[in-house]
Amino acid sequence: MGLMDSLKAKLGPAKEKVADLAQQHGEKIDQGLDKAARVVDEKTKGKYSDKIHSGTDKAKGAIDRMGHKDGGAPGTGTGTGGGGVTPPPAA
Repeated sequence: MGLMDSLKAKLGPAKEKVADLAQQHGEKIDQGLDKAARVVDEKTKGKYSDKIHSGTDKAKGAIDRMGHKDGGAPGTGTGTGGGGVTPPPAA
């Protein structure tokens, strides 16, 4: 067994735990990210506002993806992908 296989085997349970916590506490995490972003934006006097908001949005998206074990629906901002493309309706 290689090093990467060993790491994946050991981190598997931790990944499940993080996904469970993200699912249970997603709102609190989002609120914490918003609060941290506001504080940093104030401390930098808005100089990096666009980068702060971009990073916050990416972090929220990652938390959202972690919290949705079912994969979410493509194009809804949830799940592990789909590229934001909505599939055509079933015939």
